[in-house]
Amino acid sequence: MPILIKQPTQITAAGSKPKLIREYIGRVNSKTSALSVAHMQSPSGWVEPGQTPEFDEYTVVLKGSLQVTYKSGHLDVDAGQAVITHKGEWIQYSTPGPEGAEYIAVCLPAFSPDTVHRDGQK
Repeated sequence: MPILIKQPTQITAAGSKPKLIREYIGRVNSKTSALSVAHMQSPSGWVEPGQTPEFDEYTVVLKGSLQVTYKSGHLDVDAGQAVITHKGEWIQYSTPGPEGAEYIAVCLPAFSPDTVHRDGQK
């Protein structure tokens, strides 16, 4: 039987400024560990700590621009574009542009604080 997700759960975000995360599918809202789907809204100037996650992340930018920094450079992902990051790669997300960014992130398997491995965490 299909499962209706009536509303997301707001999740506290890591980073330099407040960022809104609404998890629709994932470990918190639907008790799903296979994958997670979240709607993100981050302000201009937001920077997340670097991370080396144990999951692949598929991101579609809806508005603004998301910067994805990796070991040898960075990508600017604008509205209407998408990016795939791979488990085991060091990456850092930020929104340096004046609009910030609104985007959908899908993590496979689901995002977990225990598997994101942010810089400075043990």
